[in-house]
Amino acid sequence: MSPTLFALTGFIAWSLLLLVLMEAIRCKLVLTREVAANGFTPDNARLSPFMQRLARAHANCLEGLPIFGGLMLVALVAGRTAVTDPLAYAFLAARGLQSLIHLASVSAAAVTLRFTAFAVQMAIGLAWAWGLLAAA
Repeated sequence: MSPTLFALTGFIAWSLLLLVLMEAIRCKLVLTREVAANGFTPDNARLSPFMQRLARAHANCLEGLPIFGGLMLVALVAGRTAVTDPLAYAFLAARGLQSLIHLASVSAAAVTLRFTAFAVQMAIGLAWAWGLLAAA
C-alpha cells in the first residue's frame, strides 16, 4: 500500500473512529436515560464539553476530507502519488494530532498547537495541489 493510499484510508478510518466514539457515548447516555434518544443536537450543545469538542473534531475531519482526501484521490487516480507520497504520513500525523489536541483541551496553548497542526495540513495540501497541477 502506498503512503498516499495509507494516509487516505487512515484519514477515513480516523473520521470513522471519532464518529463511533461519539455514538458509543451517545448510546450510553440514552441507555442510562441521561438523554432522550431525540435529545441530541449535531454539535452536542447540551452535553459535556468533551462531547462538544468530539463533535467539532469529527466535523473538522469531515470538512477536510473532500479537500485533502480529494487531492490524495486525484494523485492515486492519476498515477501521481510521487507528489503526495513524501508527505502523506506527515499529513496523517498532523490530522490525528489536531483531533487529539481538540479532544484534550481548548486552552490558549492547545488552540495554538491545534492550529499549528492544521497549518501543517494546509501547507501539505498546497504543496500537493501545486505538484499535481504542475505535473499535469
